[in-house]
Amino acid sequence: MEANDNRSMEFGWRVFGLGIVAVGIVGFVWGDLVPKWFPERQVLGPAAAIFMLVTGLGIEWRRTTVWAAAALAVYYGLIVLLLENGSAIVKNYAVYGTYFGVAEPLAIASGALIIYAATADMDAARAARLTRFAQLAFGACAVFFGGAHFVYMSATAPLIPKWLPPSQEFWGYATGVFHILGGLAIIAGIQARLAAILLTVMYASFIPLVFVPVLMTEPSAFRWTELATTIVLVGVTWVIADSLARRQP
Repeated sequence: MEANDNRSMEFGWRVFGLGIVAVGIVGFVWGDLVPKWFPERQVLGPAAAIFMLVTGLGIEWRRTTVWAAAALAVYYGLIVLLLENGSAIVKNYAVYGTYFGVAEPLAIASGALIIYAATADMDAARAARLTRFAQLAFGACAVFFGGAHFVYMSATAPLIPKWLPPSQEFWGYATGVFHILGGLAIIAGIQARLAAILLTVMYASFIPLVFVPVLMTEPSAFRWTELATTIVLVGVTWVIADSLARRQP
């Protein structure tokens, strides 16, 4: 598949790259990219931040996009997903929130995989299979994200502006439903591109409506990481929407 055939995807993957750079900056400032229990955290933390900065910038430069996307897909799909979160799942398999540590990196890996499939020199059929696998994986993650709104409404509702009618709880449940419906649409292939576009708009709206106000009162590492990750997810859903617009063999 020629990279020149995928110029329509550039905007989405540039937002994705910007988000990865933001994650790297947060990692440098706060040093929270590697779990506290992980061996040699003091060394691996800065290394992970450098990796994020390099790959994020690599996504932005067309000549290195394919390599940066491949590196991010491996990093989030294997290192973060399996090494960092695998043991947590074994220990807390009955806790819904434990799987958030799986869904989030899997969603990011899905975006990286689609970018890789769109820019790598491979046959169209293989690229289509990788792209569809990534779309399905993200769809499952979106369903999980939506379920988390219902399970943890007490933590979700306070993030929503109080001035937004009719209530914080209403929008907490509504955005949960939007996640679930969007994920199912992408999985089923029914109005999938529209669903991905609407998810992109929803994630983008979280930045001014949720994270900017929250950061003004709680500028913690956790909140900055959430903001950076949300930017990445805007890029992921944008890339997915663009991938769904292209005819698959």
